[in-house]
Amino acid sequence: MSAGSTQQLVLVLNRLWQAINVCTAERALTLLYSGHAQVVCENDGNFNTFSFPQWCDFSEQYAGDEVVKTIAFRIRIPRVILLLFFDRLPNKEVKFTRHNVFERDKNTCQYCGHKFDRKDLNIDHVVPRHRGGLTTWTNVVCSCVDCNRRKGSRSPEEARMHLIRKPKKPRWRPFVEVQFIKTADHSWRHFLDLAYWNVELGED
Repeated sequence: MSAGSTQQLVLVLNRLWQAINVCTAERALTLLYSGHAQVVCENDGNFNTFSFPQWCDFSEQYAGDEVVKTIAFRIRIPRVILLLFFDRLPNKEVKFTRHNVFERDKNTCQYCGHKFDRKDLNIDHVVPRHRGGLTTWTNVVCSCVDCNRRKGSRSPEEARMHLIRKPKKPRWRPFVEVQFIKTADHSWRHFLDLAYWNVELGED
């Protein structure tokens, strides 16, 4: 088998069966061999787990060509692995970007409550910058052109405008990177929420 095949992507689940990452087949087999992971394989609608010796035995029944061959054994490349000693979710934060502010606010003006195309939205500082307002998650919101013009350099109270939702720092939701959408194996579908592909940032 070519070295490139060991770079195939494998879905990684934590101990609670939550999808947390992807890794290469080479890395997956290393985790399997060291006893830190087991293979998850579907059979007749049921999901079974296999240790390294069990997966080697199971691989003997596999007639396909997605295998790694050594002098001692022939092993099928897994599609999903389960980490045995990791039950947390990765500690990551949502990047503070214009795109993610739009995602957090669902492309909705936080003053009038109407949804707009992103080209018709601005980023508004709730506390104006000239009054010391910071460019942070808790002080910026989506605003339509009309509301942005109406508010101007005033506070919402001064402009007699009300926020429909107080801006907060969004939490990070676990999802597999978008670049892997087209290469995701069909066996991953049971563990991935399709909403992960279109990341809608939640609120703390």
